[in-house]
Parts: sequence; C-alpha cells; structure tokens
Amino acid sequence: MDRRDVLKEVFLLWLITLFLIRLVVVIHDAGMHELVLALVPILFMYMPVWLCKLRGVDDYDYPLALPALRDKERWIGALNLHAKVFAALAVPTVIGYHFYQTTFFSYALQWTWPEDLFMLVGYHLFFVAIPEELFYRGYIQTRLDEVYRPKWNVLGAKLGWGWIITCIVFAIGHSLVEFQWWHVFIFFPSLVFGWMRARSGGIMAGAFFHATCNIGVATLDALYGVQAVLPP
Repeated sequence: MDRRDVLKEVFLLWLITLFLIRLVVVIHDAGMHELVLALVPILFMYMPVWLCKLRGVDDYDYPLALPALRDKERWIGALNLHAKVFAALAVPTVIGYHFYQTTFFSYALQWTWPEDLFMLVGYHLFFVAIPEELFYRGYIQTRLDEVYRPKWNVLGAKLGWGWIITCIVFAIGHSLVEFQWWHVFIFFPSLVFGWMRARSGGIMAGAFFHATCNIGVATLDALYGVQAVLPP
C-alpha cells in the first residue's frame, strides 16, 4: 500500500466533502430553506461510504456506523470512557474559560441559560458530533493508521501520525466551511477525540465527548452573554 496514494485519497475526500458542505452553506445563506443544511451531516456520513464502494472494499471494515442498539456493552463502554474523560477535564476547562473571558474580554457571569437545551443537545450530538466523528475518526484516522502504523502508547491507546494528521485537517476543515480565527485551537480537543477512538475501538465515546464539548462551550457562552448558542 503506497503511503502517497493513501494521502492523496484522504485529502481528496476531505477537500471534496468540505467543498460540497461549503456550497450547502452558501446556498442556505442565499435564502434556501434551512432544511438544506441536513445535507451537511449526510455528506459527512456517506462520502466515506461512497469512497469505500469506489475502492471496492467493505465499509464495515471502518467504524462508519453506530453500534446496534442491542449491543449494550459497546454503548456502556463508550459512555464510561466519556464519563472518565469528562471528569478529568471539566473543572480545568471551566476555570480556564472563566479566566479567558473575564481577563481578555471583560465578560462576567450573567447566569443566562440556553433557551432550548434539548434542541442544543440534539443538534450537537446528531447533527455535528456523530457525523464528524464518523468522517474524521471513523474513516480518515482509521485509513491513515493503515499506512502510518500506530506506535505510540498514549494512556493505553496506540496512536501514530494518522492521529496528528487527522487533528490538523479537522481543525482546518472548520475554517474551509466558515472561517473563524479560533478554529486553530480545535486541534487540541480533537486530540482527545482521536485518542478516544483509538482507546475504545469505535467512534461513539469520542462523539459523546465531542458533543459535550460543543454543548459545554455553547452553554458557557450563554452564561457569560458571549453569543447565541445555536447558529442562525
């Protein structure tokens, strides 16, 4: 298996998918009904499946589907890993957020909660986290691991350059859709998502934590009066 061919394949998949998603966003911003945005998670979930069919390989060789509902062991394992990571990172994250907003931007805690928490949770779990984790960690990281064999033992997970490359394209990909200066920092939580994928063998633990991160930041933004908690 030629490493350069795999890199070309992965980057073409990434660029084409992000181009199509950017096109969807432009169409929506031009006045199309918001239902068109449903194409975003569909593209993230099915472009890798289409590529597997083009390659002539079984897409079940990659974690591109959710565990069966009856597979309680995998769901419980994903939730347990999510709970452990959340317990380790929640307090320092909240403290760092408070320091950042009060020191650099003069925001103060206002106790203004998100208006529709259920919509916030559903949006970030099903519309954002699961599709993105299927795309980036389910396919891209797994595919890159085939040519960049994981050789680093990081807290019980075997990781390699595929982990790092995936985190880089994950952060850059957000700015290809809609540029924000802070997107570069998405690299760091992405390291955790990728570690959770390697540690658990699937994408659901990382998807749960990915959604928790997004929901947590949106909730903190609301509490400090920073911005709306959902996109328009």
